[in-house]
Amino acid sequence: MIDRYTRPEMGAIWTLHHQYQTWLMVEIAVDEGWAKLGKIPKSDVEKIKKNASFTDEEIAKIEAVTHHDMVAFTRDVSKSLGPERKWIHYGVTSTDIEDTAYGIRYKEANKILMKDLLTLKHTIAEKALKYKNTVMIGRTHGVHAEPITFGLKLARWYSMMKRNLKRFKFASKEVEAGEVSGAVGTFANVPPQVEAYVCHKFGLRAQEITSQILPRDLHADYISTLGLIATTLEDFATEIRSLQRTEIHEVEEHFAPGQKGSSAMPHKRNPVADENICGLARVVRGHIISAYEDVPLWHERDISHSSVERIIMPDTTILLDFMLHRFNHILSNLTVFSKRMKQNMNITHGLIYSQRFLLKLINTGMTREQAYDLVQPLTAKSWTKGISFKKLVENNPVIRKRLSQADIDDAFDYHYHLRYVNYIFHRVGLD
Repeated sequence: MIDRYTRPEMGAIWTLHHQYQTWLMVEIAVDEGWAKLGKIPKSDVEKIKKNASFTDEEIAKIEAVTHHDMVAFTRDVSKSLGPERKWIHYGVTSTDIEDTAYGIRYKEANKILMKDLLTLKHTIAEKALKYKNTVMIGRTHGVHAEPITFGLKLARWYSMMKRNLKRFKFASKEVEAGEVSGAVGTFANVPPQVEAYVCHKFGLRAQEITSQILPRDLHADYISTLGLIATTLEDFATEIRSLQRTEIHEVEEHFAPGQKGSSAMPHKRNPVADENICGLARVVRGHIISAYEDVPLWHERDISHSSVERIIMPDTTILLDFMLHRFNHILSNLTVFSKRMKQNMNITHGLIYSQRFLLKLINTGMTREQAYDLVQPLTAKSWTKGISFKKLVENNPVIRKRLSQADIDDAFDYHYHLRYVNYIFHRVGLD
């Protein structure tokens, strides 16, 4: 991933040097497992732990000849050792080391992502409670519908984040797996006790059955989950983008001193951060297809998945970390124009209360069809001529025979629509 979208802590996990570090960690753990079984002298393991080392540059030189990165790695490590070098990579195959090392790095990445998710969930909760009673118009099909609050919109996001966390907890634990089962997964040359030791040491889950590799449906599920989280962020960002439009202008991304919105037009304040979230979500979703195509492999394994994962695993976790961090900053500093929200409620001349008024008429004994056919022409006249819907109602003789002025005033009171806000917040867990 390019530096622009890479936060240092997450980026460090996916460096080539850290890849080799985790490979060495697993190689040493395998030897420790063998030593516990009495196969390898403990003194040799101590020498390996003390002296085993590598250099990225030397591995690259060897790989240029061997065309095999694991062989290049083990040969470079062996150069740093004495006779105990014979125990490096003993009984195992490349993916025993690679997949288990991936599990270590997934665990490291997931710790960061979990922190990001919890931070954003907390920020959404704070903002939802702050704007719990900030009335605004709800829109369906992009058209004014009925009153809601900005807090309710955020409460929906909070509920979505709870689901994101639930999905992430499951998928992350599934992919934090290891396997040390040998060339075709039969444990023929390395017993299950070694795998158990290695996985326990690194806090990984030993997969119940493998071939030469961990089954890639685990990874597909993981990437799908990250893709869905990215998509929910796009959903949030799309809403902010829409509400920032000039003709709506109910919220706005924070515009810092010295910031420029356009190279040509000095007045511009564009929702560029949210647009960035939406664009990156497309990239993350694209990786889902690649992850799914990595599942069907030939027989006990082939290597077609490897090149894909070298790209999508770092890039997906790096991008999602960046997106979660950036959207948390967007929301933490979001400017909310509550007065504008109230003003916008009135631009449809009171038509947003048509259903409430319709129900009032039904309650007087009219059929739904009669009430609808009485109200709809008044709404059309109000909209096309820009006349107050309430005035048209008050001047209609049929309506005045059925409803008092108090009834009419009550029908045009937005507070009626908000009477269950506390209940919804309680149900969401935002008391």
